[in-house]
Amino acid sequence: MGGCFSKPKPVEVKVELSLLEKEKEVDGLSPNGKASPFADSRPNGALGHGSDDDSTPLPLYHKPRDYVEASVCHVKDLENGQMREVDLGSGRALLIKEHGEFSAIAHKCPHYGAPLVKGVLSKGHVRCPWHGACFNIATGDLEDFPGLDSLPIFQVRVEKDKVIIRANKQALQSQKRSKPMARCSAVINSNTGFSHVLIIGSGPAALVCAETLRQEGFTDRIVMCTMDRHPPYDRPKLSKSLESTAEQLRLRSVEFLQDHDIELLTEKEAVAIDVKTRSVIFEDGLRMEYKKLFIATGSNKWSEKHYAYTVHGLDILFFLCTQLKEVALKSGKVLRADVCVIGAGSIPATGFLKQGGIHMDSRGFITVNKMMQTSADGVYAGGDVVVFPFPPRNNKKVNIPHWQMAHVHGRAAALSMMGRAAEIKTVPYFWSAMFGKTLRYAGYGEGFDDVIIQGDLDELRFVAFYTRSEEVVAVASMNYDPIVSRVAEVLGSGKTIKKRDVETGDISWLTDKGSQ
Repeated sequence: MGGCFSKPKPVEVKVELSLLEKEKEVDGLSPNGKASPFADSRPNGALGHGSDDDSTPLPLYHKPRDYVEASVCHVKDLENGQMREVDLGSGRALLIKEHGEFSAIAHKCPHYGAPLVKGVLSKGHVRCPWHGACFNIATGDLEDFPGLDSLPIFQVRVEKDKVIIRANKQALQSQKRSKPMARCSAVINSNTGFSHVLIIGSGPAALVCAETLRQEGFTDRIVMCTMDRHPPYDRPKLSKSLESTAEQLRLRSVEFLQDHDIELLTEKEAVAIDVKTRSVIFEDGLRMEYKKLFIATGSNKWSEKHYAYTVHGLDILFFLCTQLKEVALKSGKVLRADVCVIGAGSIPATGFLKQGGIHMDSRGFITVNKMMQTSADGVYAGGDVVVFPFPPRNNKKVNIPHWQMAHVHGRAAALSMMGRAAEIKTVPYFWSAMFGKTLRYAGYGEGFDDVIIQGDLDELRFVAFYTRSEEVVAVASMNYDPIVSRVAEVLGSGKTIKKRDVETGDISWLTDKGSQ
C-alpha cells in the first residue's frame, strides 16, 4: 500500500512590511480568539475580493515589529478540504480552505507539537494526527482533548486572487493560547477550611475541571489538593522519558495557577469523606468543607519508593534499581536478580471512600451518571476512578483509564457543576511509545471478536481494525498516521464502519488526501 500523503508543493512567500502613519485596526486577536475584520477585505478569506492587478501594494500596518503579513499562495492552489503549512517569514501557519473560504491557525498541536497539516480536516475542525485533539478552525478553540491550550488564529484575506495572512509574531512563535479565565471575586483566607469547589487530585481530570470552571466564568473559591509534592505534570511522558523530572514535565506552573486563582495544596492525602457534613479529612488533620466536590484520585500503583514507572494505560510497572540483588517470593524462595520487571496492575485510589457514603462497584470504581455525578449530592468524580455511561455502547457503564478520557471527564464535571451539563461525545484515544515506536488506538474495543489487519506487521507499518459482529469498534496502528485520527473522526460523527469495508484491503476512503 502506498503512502497516504502527497508531497507539499513549493510555496513562494512574499513578506511585505511597512509603516503607516495612522493605525488601521486594533489587535488581530480578540480575547475570545476571534479575528477582527479588515476594513477593506473579507476577514474569512472568501473569494471574489480584489482586482487582477498584481501591482497594488498590500495594506500597510502600524507596529511592524509585532505583526507580519505575507502573500502565501494563489486562491486556486488549494481545493476545498485541503490544508497547507505556509511560511510567513517569522513563523509558520496552517492555511485551510473549506467551503470556498480560507482560514489560518497555528500549525502545531499545542499538546505534543504534532504537525496539524498531517491531521484530519472535517466539518470546521482539524484533528491532530498523533493523539486526536480537535481544534475549531474559525476560533482556534480546543474542542476535544487531550491537551489544555487552544490555537491562535490569524487574519486571512483574498486580494488579486492572492491569499494573504497577517499574524502576530508572538502568536506565530508560541503556537498556542490559553482561553480567558475569570478570577475569584471572593475574599479568600488561605487558612479558611471551606472551598466552593474542592478538587481531590492533580491529574488531567482535576486540572481541566478547575480550568473549565474559570473559563466558564466561575468566580468563587477553587482548591485543588494532591498527595503529590509537585504541581500537575505529564505522567504519560514520565513512563517514556525516565530521566525527566516533574518540573520538566509540568502541565501548568504554580504561577499560572496563582494567576487564575486556583489554589494548590500539595502533599495532602485525603483519608475520609463525610457527605452529610460535606467535608473532607486529610491525613495531617486538615478538614475542609465544600459546596461541590470533584474526586479525581486516579489509580494506586506500586510505591514510588520502589522506583516504579507506569506505562500509561497498559498497567505495567518497571522496577529499576542499581541496588537490587535478589527477589524474595511468598514461598520463601529467593531469586538472584539485577533487574526486576513486574506487571502488577493497578486499582482505583478509592480506599478512603469506603465509609464515605458514595456508591462504588465491587471493584472499587465510583459509579457516576452521564453528568459525572456520584450517588452523593454535590459530589462528582472522573478519570481512572470511575465507571461512567458510554453512549456508543448504549450507555453501558465502563471504565476507560485513558489520559485523554480524563480530560473529557474533568470538563464534563465542571460544566455539570455550573448547570451546563453536556453529554460526552468523545471517541476514546490512546497511545504509547516504546523503543522509538509509537502505537495509536481509538475506539472502545471491549468484546471484539475479530481483528482485520492491513499493512505489514514485520515492517511495523500496519492498521488493525477490531470488529464486533459486523462493525468496527476500534482501530490500532503503527506508522500509518493519520488513520487512527481518521477513524476517530468517522466514529465521532456518529457513523459506523462495517467489517466488510475494511476486509477488502482498500482503505483509501479512510485516508486523508486533503493535506499537502
